[in-house]
Amino acid sequence: MISIQTSQQWSSKIGFILSAAGSAIGVGAIWKLPYVTGVSGGGAFFLLFILFSLIIGFPLLLAEFIIGRSTQKEAVSAYRSLAPNTQWHWIGKLGVFTCFLLLSFYSVIGGWIVIYFTKGLFGGIISDSANYAAVFDETIANPLLVIGAQFAFLAFTVLVVAKGIQNGIEKASKILMPALFILFFVLIIRSLTLDNAMEGVKFFLAPDFSSITSQSILFAMGQAFFSLSVGVSVMVTYSSYLSKKESLIQPAISIVSMNLFIALLAGLAIFPAVFSLGLEPAQGPGLLFVVLPAVFDQIIFGEAFLLGFLALFLFATLTSAFSMLEIIVATFVKGKEEKRTKYAYIIGVLIFAVGVPSALSYSVFSDITFFSKNIFDSADYLVSNILMPFGVFLIAIFVPMKIKKSALREELLQHSRLGATAFNIWFFIMKYIIPSVIFIVFLDITGILGKIIALF
Repeated sequence: MISIQTSQQWSSKIGFILSAAGSAIGVGAIWKLPYVTGVSGGGAFFLLFILFSLIIGFPLLLAEFIIGRSTQKEAVSAYRSLAPNTQWHWIGKLGVFTCFLLLSFYSVIGGWIVIYFTKGLFGGIISDSANYAAVFDETIANPLLVIGAQFAFLAFTVLVVAKGIQNGIEKASKILMPALFILFFVLIIRSLTLDNAMEGVKFFLAPDFSSITSQSILFAMGQAFFSLSVGVSVMVTYSSYLSKKESLIQPAISIVSMNLFIALLAGLAIFPAVFSLGLEPAQGPGLLFVVLPAVFDQIIFGEAFLLGFLALFLFATLTSAFSMLEIIVATFVKGKEEKRTKYAYIIGVLIFAVGVPSALSYSVFSDITFFSKNIFDSADYLVSNILMPFGVFLIAIFVPMKIKKSALREELLQHSRLGATAFNIWFFIMKYIIPSVIFIVFLDITGILGKIIALF
């Protein structure tokens, strides 16, 4: 394996885990999972999400760790290093493009949180007579407000990434990630003690497989990739900053575990409240922004708790944004850290410009649709359900084909107590299971699988 040390490094393993977990958790687990679960049938979807996270997400996370840590290079250069004089580096370029597109609409969600947090500072969210669904619709329909908030969110993201790894991303992650878990428990306790809360728990945790379709299977797979930030080579870049003295398996287990745990917490916080308050679980992207004020409205000092939660939710969203911007910036910086600030600002401006149509999807551009989806939802669908699974498929092909099995074994098992059996299972999943599952799901979505089955 090639090993060229980069100028950036995590100061500790816990710093890497918290930063990578922050990248994974963010909006994927807290904002997107509840609403996608709500529109996809509840418990059966959540079970599929868990299975995809463990069977596909975890092995792939290890694969991206191997690529990044072994080369100590950002995504595009890492693939070039492992497969010189080939076109495999386009996997890294696809990841960079996907992160660019993802951050363009992800920053819109970040802007929504900025708006709600700002309102919370002045006590302008919770009200006895408020229709929180209508409040959310009115908020995102204000074009100047959402664009201004999107700009503020991206500006802060750029400032942190411009400072680098230890002084920016890692320091912020160490301080605020643990606090997010604490406030989540406060929210869950109140949500579970509301009237009719158990109906929400049942909806979230009791699988009803009659509601599962090939589309919801694709959504569950895409959600697993989205939540773990895999398939776009984010973790290739992040792991390139990890010391050779650290195990790869333990951080991967920690990141997947934290992601699933926060996803469970998010569901237990949201769905009991949804059913108790008579809300619609298929609310869509605004579900969290409707439910949170309604739940905290039922708590003593609810405004203060809501403000604290929004602050931590904003941070979790920012940590994901940091990782997306970092992979793009690192591609252009290529270890020359004196270029970091310039490229962070240039790329931030470009992402903002591309994201403006998504920000206006619920106002001046609301009539523009693609396959019955507005611009925001179309960008989300393209990233989560096409580009990410395709990136996963390519990585699963690349790793067993282009990296020697002995090198993979050495990189994966060093500083680990696991043996050859565990490695062989991982290798089998990477080489056969992951490509097959993704291929079959896409055949089903396109209708080709049904035609093949009909022939027999």
